[in-house]
Amino acid sequence: MHVPPRSYGSAKALARRSFVARRLVLPTQGFFHTEGPGGVLLLISSIAALVVANSSWSPWLSALLATHLSIEIGPFHPYQGDIREIINDGLMTVFFYIVGLEIKRELIEGRLSSPRQAALPVVAALGGMIVPALLYYACNVGHPQARGWGIPMATDIAFSVGILIVLGDRVPPAARIFLLALAIADDIGAILVIAVFYSHGIDWSSLAAAAGVLFVIALMIRGGIRSPVAYLFVSLFFWVAMLNSGVHATLAGVILGFMTPIRPWFSLYSFERSAGKLMRRFRNALSVGNFDRAEAIMGQMEELSRGTESQLDRRLRQIHPWSSYLVLPLFALANAGVALTGESLGRAITSGITWGIMLGLVVGKPLGIVGFAWLAVKIRIAAPPTGASWTNLIGVGIVAGIGFTVSLFVAGLAFDDPSQVEDAKIGVLVASVLAGLGGLAFLGVTSVKASLERIELATVEG
Repeated sequence: MHVPPRSYGSAKALARRSFVARRLVLPTQGFFHTEGPGGVLLLISSIAALVVANSSWSPWLSALLATHLSIEIGPFHPYQGDIREIINDGLMTVFFYIVGLEIKRELIEGRLSSPRQAALPVVAALGGMIVPALLYYACNVGHPQARGWGIPMATDIAFSVGILIVLGDRVPPAARIFLLALAIADDIGAILVIAVFYSHGIDWSSLAAAAGVLFVIALMIRGGIRSPVAYLFVSLFFWVAMLNSGVHATLAGVILGFMTPIRPWFSLYSFERSAGKLMRRFRNALSVGNFDRAEAIMGQMEELSRGTESQLDRRLRQIHPWSSYLVLPLFALANAGVALTGESLGRAITSGITWGIMLGLVVGKPLGIVGFAWLAVKIRIAAPPTGASWTNLIGVGIVAGIGFTVSLFVAGLAFDDPSQVEDAKIGVLVASVLAGLGGLAFLGVTSVKASLERIELATVEG
């Protein structure tokens, strides 16, 4: 993800009068708006969780995460739960809100906006969900743990994109675009699976309350209200209603993301026309010493400038770094830790949960992605990949086997038994490492081979 022009321009203006902005904010902007470093921090947090879980600090962290907190307002108790639940139900809503924003943008303006562009990655993502789920189910058919079939369906975009960033120019840009589009389509599938199959005991009165709050938010959008504080206040009520409805609370983030307006109030051309007129009035006000009028015009220009950026773009660029560098690392610290004892490893080796997840992510993902993509091209549902070879797509399919964040999230929803959750965590961690290293090796070797073939061909032709 490149630095959003608005963020860069704002920091550039601030740098003129701030030493900190000049020496710190500007140089690090590229870092904080790139997927790769977020993936590195997520990896560090995951390793830290594993180290702590297998050290003398484990009881302390478990006690901290189990600390119970509650919010009470008179006779009302809108929320109560431990710190792990606050992270998984609350903070992860921010992550899913970003997912909702990105999906909406891709569907309306991006890589999934035209059927021809979307066909190949969407069909590939469908295969990358169906085949892993079937492999998992085949390993656990006839057992209650078959409920975890949704775990190996997900692709972790931060880690997957991070692998491609490590490879740099050896992976063509078209392959990265394909992976990003595939991951967005994959996110849509994961959200539907969570909503339909991993929600518990629908409370229709709470769901009706959530719908009522959603109607209020729609009226606010229709009425032109743009205050983030107003939306945050009402959105908290929506989140609480969703939490109590039995539908997983994080889906509130996705819904709010989809509702966020993507069209700005003013186009850049209308800004240019209006700003020119306001600037002339501003100069006239200054020339006669009417500073109050000059300030009022500046207020108009400020609102005009803000109105040229959609709420979706503004919130995406402002909240995305918080999701990548705070929410996801905290989620990893709270959920990635598993005690790797002889007992847990021995149980995992014979567990259908562990093997189902590993087969699903390591084998099912590339098989489903490449197989469905090839079939879609053969039957002319989709156009062949342009700018990337089928070898590149095989490498992308292997890398897409890094499930991690959403896979761990679904594992916590699928199982109540701590031992089953541990088996799932081990499966996700091992599979993600294998997929990451496998994809890195495959893409690295094939890119070198392709380069040598091009050099040999050029030599022959020369």
